[in-house]
Amino acid sequence: MNKPMINDLAKVILSAVAGLLLGSLFFGGLWWTVKGSLLHKNHVLLFAGSLFLRTGLVLLGFYLACMSNWHHLVSCLLGFVAARLIVMVLLRLPSPDLISVDEVLRAP
Repeated sequence: MNKPMINDLAKVILSAVAGLLLGSLFFGGLWWTVKGSLLHKNHVLLFAGSLFLRTGLVLLGFYLACMSNWHHLVSCLLGFVAARLIVMVLLRLPSPDLISVDEVLRAP
């Protein structure tokens, strides 16, 4: 292998790692926002502020990570999606027992 191919591969791998970090930031921040909304009085401000902050940081991160190369952008997006799957697995809550509609209607 020649040197330019190794450098390109390293950049693509770094873009994927950046995508993992951006995804962790975005989805971890979303989880934190939802958990914090129970204690916060102004839900709209919390959710809107969190949305704009998380989205702005992720867009800036994608811009910096892609370096005007679509290979880097695709790698970063794959890392972002992988982070979503990882966060979903780590934060998986035990599934509640299914409740029938009749039980809900009979509830006091």
